[in-house]
Parts: sequence; structure tokens; C-alpha cells
Amino acid sequence: MSNRIAVVPGSFDPPTNGHLDVIRRAASLYDRLHVLVVHNPDKRGMLTVDERMRLLEESIAEAGIAGDITIAAWSEGLLVDYPRQVGAGVLVKGIRSQVDVAYETPMAVVNHHLSGVETVFLLADPANSLVSSSLVRQVSSLGGDVSPYVPGPVARHLASAHSEN
Repeated sequence: MSNRIAVVPGSFDPPTNGHLDVIRRAASLYDRLHVLVVHNPDKRGMLTVDERMRLLEESIAEAGIAGDITIAAWSEGLLVDYPRQVGAGVLVKGIRSQVDVAYETPMAVVNHHLSGVETVFLLADPANSLVSSSLVRQVSSLGGDVSPYVPGPVARHLASAHSEN
């Protein structure tokens, strides 16, 4: 088998069960997987990049997702520069709805034009299709229980952070 490398990019602010599902499925399709925390330094996230990376590592381990998985961060330059640096030919994106398709398609076309990197869309599991990181952030910030929507390590971290405030 060839050494097929893919990148799953996202803000992961915070990681959700939908993110974990995409990571699990992508890990089964590719030999090596890079989960890339993409951070826009002009935006203030709920979680730091280091927290996101740690929570992804803990969530992947707790879920028993097997494979050659690297967690990394990216905040400068074009997203397609990262796959080129690590020898990946594919970006994997989760798609929840037609809104995501409309948003992601132009980026996929431009990314391919700029670099030759393909984008593969994985359709969300219906159980996760209505949950976004922004919804989780909103519910969590108001003291709501987000445990049905996020992996255990994320739920525990958010509950702990909320109880400290």
C-alpha cells in the first residue's frame, strides 16, 4: 500500500463529536493523518491552540482511534502550504449541510488550483449534523451541559473551566 497522507484541518474550538467522527473515519482511509488546528491570530478563540491540541490528543486516545495520527497547529500562510510540507495530497473536511458544501467548495477549488491538493468531503453522521463548535461555545458559555455533543475530555475541561468562573 502506498503511503497516503491526509490532513484534517479545523478550528476545533472546541473539538466536537462530529470532529472526532471525521477524524476516526479519515484515520481508517489514510495511512497517516495530520489533524491540524488552524488558528486565525486575528480572532480570539474560546480555547487556546495548546488546549485544543491537548483536548484532541486526549479525545482521540480515549475514543481508541487507531492509526498514525499527528496533531499540529497552523496560523500563518495558506492552509495548502501545510499539506505540501508534510507530503499530504488530501484535505479531509466534514460536511454537515448544503451550507457547508456552498462554503467549502470554492475553497477546495482554489486550494487545488494553488497546490494540486485535493479536498475530500465526508458527510456528517446525522447524529452530529446539527452541532457546531460555535453552538457548543454558546451553550457552554451560558452554563449549559454540552456533554452530549463533545468528547469526554472536552466536556470535563469545559465543565471545569465553567465552575472556576
